[in-house]
Formats: sequence, structure tokens, C-alpha cells
Amino acid sequence: MLQFTRSARYFFTVLFLFAPGFIFSQELNCNVQVSAQKIQGSNRQVFENMQRDIYEFMNNTVWTNHVYSYAERIDCNLLITINEQISADEFNGTIQVQLRRPVFNTTYNSTMLNFMDNSFRFRYVEFQPLEFDPNTHRSSLVSVLAYYAYIILGFDYDTFSPMGGTEFFRMAEKIVTNAQNAPEQGWKPYDGSRNRNRYWLVKNLLDDQYTGVRRFLYDYNINGLDRLESRASEARVSIVESLRMIQEVYRNKPDPFMYLVQVVVDAKSEELVNIFSESFPEERSRVVQIMTEIDPANKSKYEKITASN
Repeated sequence: MLQFTRSARYFFTVLFLFAPGFIFSQELNCNVQVSAQKIQGSNRQVFENMQRDIYEFMNNTVWTNHVYSYAERIDCNLLITINEQISADEFNGTIQVQLRRPVFNTTYNSTMLNFMDNSFRFRYVEFQPLEFDPNTHRSSLVSVLAYYAYIILGFDYDTFSPMGGTEFFRMAEKIVTNAQNAPEQGWKPYDGSRNRNRYWLVKNLLDDQYTGVRRFLYDYNINGLDRLESRASEARVSIVESLRMIQEVYRNKPDPFMYLVQVVVDAKSEELVNIFSESFPEERSRVVQIMTEIDPANKSKYEKITASN
């Protein structure tokens, strides 16, 4: 369980900077899985080495100047599926990014992110170290991994302090800017369909018109989930009010596709059904009304809330 909020860590960072021999701990507890079942007749060792190198890169890189204890590391998953081996060292596939956040005073971990990036083409050379330079684009693999490390950090910090993840989203934006001349897709505004790529995700996150979505992340967690165990009725009221923040963004329609809205809603839909299936009838109806408006594709899922006893 986290002992301090992310914002409190700033104070301890300054304090420990002056402690002799102090060593920063890593921020991420990232599980990495590389699946290459679709690749036939290949050297399987290369994929095992790839998984190991990506794991070490994500978990051993120091991404911030903040102090983390071992227990405070951020739980996340990278699920990489290799669909095609283009050459000896070039691959094409997908990367699924998952982030979990512990809920105060419980053993429950809430899913904050669970989305798929379908534009993952990269080169991987065995025994060549993965090194990240924030000022340049060295390779698609390193840039994609670093980009998602900062997206994960940004989302996590947003759940502990209002707009707390901005500095990390700025780093992700810098990675996107550095990659504008890269041949791989996903970095440019016109890559992919319906504005769903790395460029648009971080653009939405830093767009003032999406502030309501990011403030939802804070209120939903601090005033909602973190109080469910001790003050369930008040916590559910706070969750409903936080959902109105996303609803307002949805109604204002900053752009036709609103990628960030869908990313956040996709991660929370199942959890919302579980939370409100046991609430008061009026509360259930209110949640169903909001969610079917902002996420009409999953209307049948939300209707389970009012269908429960």
C-alpha cells in the first residue's frame, strides 16, 4: 500500500537529494510479455532476449527524479505480440499497455489503462543495449517504450494530485516531436485512423479542452475509490460527480474522435458496473444515463447496472 501521495514525494525528493550515498529506486514494476507464436521457423531465443531486454529497460531506467520505495513502484504490463518478422532484426506487431493503481485501505488494484497500440514496427538487434536519450529519436523500439513509460507515469500521478502528471506527458510529447521524421507509423497526426495513435493520445492529454478528463482521474480515485471501503455512499456520490466531468468534455466535443475519452472510459467500464450494481436505484439510473451517452457502443454493458437486484 502506498504510504505517501505522489505529490508528497516531491518533498522527500528534495530531502533525500542531500543524503550521502542515497540511491534513487526505479519507478516501474513492469511485467513484460513478448508473444511470437505467429512467427514460424525462427530463432526463438531472439524473442526471449527481446523480452528480457525490454523488461530490464522498463524497470531499470530511472524515469524521474522522484523518490520511490520498493512498495511504491507502479504496477503495469506491456503485452507485445509479434505478427510479422520482416527481416532478421525488423518486426511488426502490437503493444498493449496496462496500468493498475492500488485502492487505499484495500487489496484491490484498479485498472487505469488498458489499450492497444496496433502500430508497432521496430528493429531489435540482440545484445545491442536499449538506451534512451530524451533529446533524440534513436530507434522506434526505445521511443515507443519510453513514450509509454511516461504515459504510465502521467496517468498514475494524475490520480494522486490534480493534473499531477503534466511533466510526464510533456516528456511523452517531446518523444513524439523527436520522432516526426521516423519512418514507422504512430508518431504523426495523419498516421492510423480516427486520430487513434501516439500523437493524438498525448495531444489530447495536454489539451486544455480535455482538462475535465484528467480531473476525473483524480476525483474518481481520491474522492471515490479510495473512500469506498470506509464511506461507500459518499464515495459513490463523488464518483457520479466525477463522471459528469467526462460528460461535459464529451458534450463540448473538442474534436470529432475524442481518443482520450474512449481510452479512459474503456479502462473503467467494468469497474463502474461492479460499483453501482449494488447502489440505490436513482444512483444506478444516473450512472447508466451518463455512461450510455458518453460510451454508446457499450450501452448493453451499462444496462446491467439497472438490471441487477
